[in-house]
Amino acid sequence: MDSKKYLDDISEIKNMMSKSSRFMSLSGLSGILAGVYALIGAYLAHNIIHNIKSEPSKLKRFLMTFGALDSLLIIALSVMVLALVTGTVLTYFKAKKSGEKMWDISSKRLLLNFALPLVVGGLFCLVLIQYEYIKIVAPATLIFYGLACVNASKYTLGGVRYLGITIIAIGLISTQFIGYGLYFWALGFGVCHIIYGSLMYFKHDRS
Repeated sequence: MDSKKYLDDISEIKNMMSKSSRFMSLSGLSGILAGVYALIGAYLAHNIIHNIKSEPSKLKRFLMTFGALDSLLIIALSVMVLALVTGTVLTYFKAKKSGEKMWDISSKRLLLNFALPLVVGGLFCLVLIQYEYIKIVAPATLIFYGLACVNASKYTLGGVRYLGITIIAIGLISTQFIGYGLYFWALGFGVCHIIYGSLMYFKHDRS
């Protein structure tokens, strides 16, 4: 009995140490909503691209492309802002409910490790756009976002690591199907987030 109690105490200490070094209040619901935003954004972007491709006049297609770039950028930024705001708000309420601080050493480490690959990837994508390698942008955003998730996973829920690995794999596969980047983008940022968010919601948020 003493041996079992000793092992239980060690296990409890390990859990406490893990919780103290990890930010555990990420909201699964925010992941679901981020995926929904991404799917809506992908749908809107698909309509814009479809309208350009279906235009019979080459001159009109050329002119429409310039306006489309601005529209696509606005859609991408809107999806990102909505996901960030939703994630911050829902995570704040979850942290408050569980008695965890929203802004402590673990959340700072999480943010730093997540932001570094993401910022580097964003700058790299701007370079791709500068040199008109537009078709590589979708795979690049998936790969760098996946790397950001993997890099940050050691400071939060373990499921984030598997989400990141999955999105990296989708990004690498999409490099072999240039021209279909939007569909892979919807799969990675949309479907994967919804699946991950649902799993995290039922595993952590409802407990």
